[in-house]
Amino acid sequence: MVHCHQCGTAVDRERVGVRDVCPRCAAYLHCCRNCDFYAPGLAHDCREPIAEAVADKAQGNFCDVFRPAPVRPSAEPSSGAARAALDALFAKKPPGSGAA
Repeated sequence: MVHCHQCGTAVDRERVGVRDVCPRCAAYLHCCRNCDFYAPGLAHDCREPIAEAVADKAQGNFCDVFRPAPVRPSAEPSSGAARAALDALFAKKPPGSGAA
């Protein structure tokens, strides 16, 4: 089973073909962002040393070492959660609350 990197939809496939797309959002499933070896910041953003460089990590590719990644939390938190965290951080303290 593979989960779409873009929308998180679970796609039950025995194998992921190089041109398979998510049935919900049409994002490519056989891409770097769905691979277990994907590691932003490393050489070619990949933990596999024999992998060739791929320019667009969300586009389908023909990488021979592709392995579907386990479910990972989304890299982009929801805007509502981010807004609530910012509001809590910068909320004004009532006078006399002891905050300096």
